[in-house]
Amino acid sequence: MPFPDPSTAHVPVLPRRLPLVMALACGVSVANVYFPQALTPLIADGFDVATSTAATVATVTQLGYAVGIFFLVPLGDRLSRRPLITVLLAVTGLALLAAALAPATGALLAASAVVGVATVVPQLLLPLAAGLVADDRRGAVIGTLQGGLIGGILLARTFGGTLGEQLGWRAPYLVAAALTVLLALVLHVALPNTAPATRDRYTALLAASARMLRTEPGLRRSALFQATLFGGFSAAWTVLALLVTGSRYGLDSRAVGVLALIGAASMVCAPVAGRWVDRHGADRVSLWCILGTFAAAAVLTLGAAGSWVGLAALAVGLLLLDIAVQCSQVANQARIFALRPEARSRLNTAYMTCSFLGGSAGSWLGIRAYAQTGWLGVCALMAVLALLALVVCLTGAPARQAGTEPRSGTLAR
Repeated sequence: MPFPDPSTAHVPVLPRRLPLVMALACGVSVANVYFPQALTPLIADGFDVATSTAATVATVTQLGYAVGIFFLVPLGDRLSRRPLITVLLAVTGLALLAAALAPATGALLAASAVVGVATVVPQLLLPLAAGLVADDRRGAVIGTLQGGLIGGILLARTFGGTLGEQLGWRAPYLVAAALTVLLALVLHVALPNTAPATRDRYTALLAASARMLRTEPGLRRSALFQATLFGGFSAAWTVLALLVTGSRYGLDSRAVGVLALIGAASMVCAPVAGRWVDRHGADRVSLWCILGTFAAAAVLTLGAAGSWVGLAALAVGLLLLDIAVQCSQVANQARIFALRPEARSRLNTAYMTCSFLGGSAGSWLGIRAYAQTGWLGVCALMAVLALLALVVCLTGAPARQAGTEPRSGTLAR
């Protein structure tokens, strides 16, 4: 039986600097999923294995992250989030240390899987922050945390690659382990101790995440928007390395890292998008993001030309794409966190699972589109996915706007 609707209770005051601490925590945590991608050649050399075998480390870490989102994030509604977050960070730190000391690839893969599963702290911090602020500030606070999350994703590959080249592939794992344990201590002191939102059994929590996709139109709307846009985003970034290192440009993998750093501008845009959501509503911001994705796809078509003009087009187009997709994430999470205050972790579980499924499908389709029709086919795929989101946006029933929480009702059982 759920607790009384938290929206009827007094909203705790969120200390002014706590969102910045939580944003830093989001960035450090999510970086643990992405920095292994830059270490593939170094791990292959270190263990004298094929590059494809070493690449499995990054794949296993990401799969573990998806598993953790589905199986652990719903516990944020059942348990007090502060001790849950502290324990998960401690487990992540120990797993990173085990990875750094791994004697063979088998042990490294096992440790990497644990790192991925336990590194779901950002998906627990976002619902926690949403419940600690008034309705008219929720978008801005979510945008701040999302900015930290984006920063962690963008800087992770640079951190892993640079430190790995200088000190070996084990060094990033050791540094990440120390940072994660330190973060656990900081958050244990800084985070407020909140009461659980429900006493439902664990199996009921998992079932509720799936059931809310059927019962909550706003959740379905947000999940579809982000699955389509993130699918196009994943298609572009998955194929980018093939394009840049291929015969058309003839560059090395460092060029991909430079293009990734250009997306740092989206760190600044995420908090701005949060304020736009508070002012204009999530649906309007979602429409702007969909149109921004169309613009990005159009600019990116010029990247097929090669030369410095094509490279400049790739930089501008990827920047537009980063901004559109990350701002869309802010709008969608603001929308879903306004639906059921007592079930924010379960809502986020359903939403993020759909988002990752869309991203995985986009990567798969992007590689095949590139093989069949080249870079222009990937751009066309992005446009088609954005068109699907646009049709839903213009024809579907508007969801409850972010900042308009229901004053009564409980989670559908």
